[in-house]
Amino acid sequence: MVTPGAEEMSALSPAEEFLYLISCFRVRLTQIIRVAPVLDRLTTLSLQEKEWIRAVAAQQGDPQAVGELLDAVARGCQQQGWIQQFVTALQQAGSDLAACYVNPSLSELPSPAEEAEHDVCVHLVQLLYGTLVDKMKSVQVANKCVEKRLFQGDDRERILAATENRGDREGARELLSRIIKKKDWFSPFLAVLRETKHGDLADELSGNVSETKSKENGIKQPATTDEDMEAEEPLASEVGEELKQSDEMNDSLASQSVILGTSFEDTSLVSESDVSLPDASVSCLNESMGHSSATSGDSDEDNMDKRASPEPELILRDYQMEVAKPALNGENVIICLPTGSGKTRVAVYITKEHLDKKKRASEPGKVIVLVNKVPLVEQHFRKEFNPFLKHWYRVTGLSGDSQLKISFPEVVRKNDVIISTAQILENSLLNATTEDDEEGVQLSDFSLIVIDECHHTQKEAVYNNIMRRYLKEKMKNNRFRKENKPLIPQPQILGLTASPGVGGARTPQKAEEHILKICANLDASRLMTVEEHVSQLKDQVKEPYKKFVIADDKRRDPFREKITEIMTEIQNYCHLNPTFEFGTQPYEQWAVKEEKKAAKEENRKERVCAEHLKKYNDALQINDTIRMIDAYNHLNNFYKEEKSKKTTVNEDDDEPVASKLDETDTFLIKLFYAKKKQLKELARRPEYENEKLTQLRNTLMEEFTKTDEARGIIFTKTRQSAFALFQWIKDNTKFEEVGIKAHYLIGAGHNSEFKPMTQNEQREIISKFRAGNVNLLIATTVAEEGLDIKECNIVIRYGLVTNEIAMVQARGRARADESTYVLVASGGSGAVERENVNIFREQMMYRAIRRVQRMRQEEYLNKIQGFQMQSIMEKKMKAKRDQLKTYKENPSLVTFLCKNCHKLKCSGEDIQVIENMHHVNVKKEFQDLYSIRENKTLQEKHADYQTNGEIICKDCGQAWGNMMVHKGVDLPCLKIRNFVVAFKDKKTSNKIFKKWGELPIKFPVFDYAEHYVSSDED
Repeated sequence: MVTPGAEEMSALSPAEEFLYLISCFRVRLTQIIRVAPVLDRLTTLSLQEKEWIRAVAAQQGDPQAVGELLDAVARGCQQQGWIQQFVTALQQAGSDLAACYVNPSLSELPSPAEEAEHDVCVHLVQLLYGTLVDKMKSVQVANKCVEKRLFQGDDRERILAATENRGDREGARELLSRIIKKKDWFSPFLAVLRETKHGDLADELSGNVSETKSKENGIKQPATTDEDMEAEEPLASEVGEELKQSDEMNDSLASQSVILGTSFEDTSLVSESDVSLPDASVSCLNESMGHSSATSGDSDEDNMDKRASPEPELILRDYQMEVAKPALNGENVIICLPTGSGKTRVAVYITKEHLDKKKRASEPGKVIVLVNKVPLVEQHFRKEFNPFLKHWYRVTGLSGDSQLKISFPEVVRKNDVIISTAQILENSLLNATTEDDEEGVQLSDFSLIVIDECHHTQKEAVYNNIMRRYLKEKMKNNRFRKENKPLIPQPQILGLTASPGVGGARTPQKAEEHILKICANLDASRLMTVEEHVSQLKDQVKEPYKKFVIADDKRRDPFREKITEIMTEIQNYCHLNPTFEFGTQPYEQWAVKEEKKAAKEENRKERVCAEHLKKYNDALQINDTIRMIDAYNHLNNFYKEEKSKKTTVNEDDDEPVASKLDETDTFLIKLFYAKKKQLKELARRPEYENEKLTQLRNTLMEEFTKTDEARGIIFTKTRQSAFALFQWIKDNTKFEEVGIKAHYLIGAGHNSEFKPMTQNEQREIISKFRAGNVNLLIATTVAEEGLDIKECNIVIRYGLVTNEIAMVQARGRARADESTYVLVASGGSGAVERENVNIFREQMMYRAIRRVQRMRQEEYLNKIQGFQMQSIMEKKMKAKRDQLKTYKENPSLVTFLCKNCHKLKCSGEDIQVIENMHHVNVKKEFQDLYSIRENKTLQEKHADYQTNGEIICKDCGQAWGNMMVHKGVDLPCLKIRNFVVAFKDKKTSNKIFKKWGELPIKFPVFDYAEHYVSSDED
């Protein structure tokens, strides 16, 4: 490595000196800086730059992110104070060695001799890595390292979390990955090992080398106490002397230390559910070292096999290998393994074997792993595919939420393994069939497609759309084969699921048919379950103890009585007489249907009353689920919002101007505020509290006092109930006394009135749950399927019963020893009965799987072929029906009326579409018809657009949609559900649509250039 000389540096400005140092030591810096803590302490970078660097770290790892960080700092280094702040941030973040390299004063710049000595010490750790990981008590060593100021609190926290979640060996891996990045670390580390009764490890690391010799060779020693001096060990200088005899060897080892730093960094990311990871597994770096040591001599390559790497070895358990065998032979299969048994690990193994086989045969090999949830992209990349495959193949992850806008075909071309949401592949397959061929890919570009949670491959799901293309190509190949034409290359298919379900079947025959349809959709030659090694699987995946906790429905509920009294008054006012019971799902469905019907008939009184009745019905359902105060807050917030919407702002002087309230608005708002005080008082009466909450409290107290390290998940139906339960636990000190640390975990989608969680927020909460900072998650169904959540002692389904697949997935979360699965429900809710139906369907599913597995191959293939033909024909018929529905005429044949005031607002010819989904009104005059107010929920940010304020009707306050900024242009983006659509042909009655896709008109694509020119003229 070249060290800058004093003469060269003296002629440079501080900024130029800094840039010169970065360019000289860039490779080393990328291996010794930890990005996250540095970003936390660096205030000179903008929030956007920090988010970008964090995204790169998440997608591509720390070394790549350090490169981005160095580039960002270099861009701003001309500004006063930037360089010093960066140096200080490095020191405060524990990257003091990196700070020595970038400090323009050169006062602490390591000499070449010190660098060589550092590399030797790193190499010694590498050689003894397996022994260190096996024998080291990581918590003791980490605590002592903090005491000796080798580590900071952040280092210890990460090591403790790794140890607690995945054991001492994982803690030791985390510790070693951090210690080698510290300044002057080797001798103090040996002292720490001796003081924590690891003298044997210190002996193996130090050998018989004298300390004086190490000082002669230029290693700087930190100031130590007399007690430390007695325990300190010499450095490995003899090895250093041998190393310095050959420049080639020095370069080679330096490059190896780079690889070592990277692999240390990433091995800590292996999933805690990686049940097949053998203890202290170590594998050879033959291939991975080969890439980085291309410049070294032959003698170095001869010694490669003797060097160990911390990379985890990819080995399957017997039951995993049993289900993997047909896929390893190239067959299309579905692998059905319980949650927590290592399905993804099997997929990684099959992926590597598949690519290795292709490489040996000199054939093109490319794998795409499809997932149905955005968080799974990063999870599979960081915890499974990248740690095990990175040294042999190029692995990447991509989702619609990725901050990096990259061409998908380009990603496919440059990588061997791509982990992606299914919709990205589907969009690219669609592009390949249109004029935009360069932005598309073909299924034949891949040699293996892995489909995670493959039970979703049915009906109109995106997985099934992809597989229908595959089946069409398969049928073409059957025809080509007869005609002796070249065949279309087809990928192998691998499906993964914990439970294929029965699709609502009530009879064994229908259950069997459902299983066969899933197999047909995935073109699976077999459905693999564990048969030979069942006992090993049972040892690995513990069946939880199941129990039902039933709440008494007979308590007096004056809060409910008061709300039903209000609802009756509203029904009488607008002459509506539903036959359904208040607070039920049928009543809600009636209210929604009535609101649509009244909107189409332009009956505003009935429409508004139906809307308010639905809100009261929601409050009753909240009252039945959580606290009375949560139901009260739901109504109070709604009416506050209603009053706010009825007031618009004068844009000239920003003064509020009261809109005219009609008779219905006045009646409804006055009615609520007349009863508000009584409702609030009743909501605060604990004697009327929900009995289900009492049962939930008892269950939690019982489970969390059984063991000191309990972990649990409560599954609930809505985001609102998840947050309300979190608040309830937070407000109750009894939970804190037994050590419950709760947080909610909800979805990231924007399809709810309740504020969603961002992907980063989800990731942070799951990380805290793993580390033990949170030990109770209150989750919606986002946590049921796929997400890598630490094993739990207790899983509670709080009044939430869906289907047998969800039940199996949720129960699979309770996979710690002596775990419990509880359903908490009220006696009259029917939840217990539905859960028993799910248990029956689960057993029916297992019997159906066995019958399918025992079918004669000829019978099985005939049935599969029949279902495949049926699937393709159904899709063709649907496409024809959709085509017939589509209007051939101009979009101007429709007009849009405000759903609330029924006034004409715009024509179909004013609407254009952005990115095939956002419908915007491009007419300048339209802006005079709406007001903008602050959005209630989190602002959405995307690469090319973002949504800001909410737009509301100036006449009546009805919400219409959001303002969006698309490439710098402000546009009103409309939600069709807020309008009544009128048809000019007079043969079609007015309609309300939930989605734009339901309206059979194709609107033109947004013309950015034309809009920009017209706005520029203004």
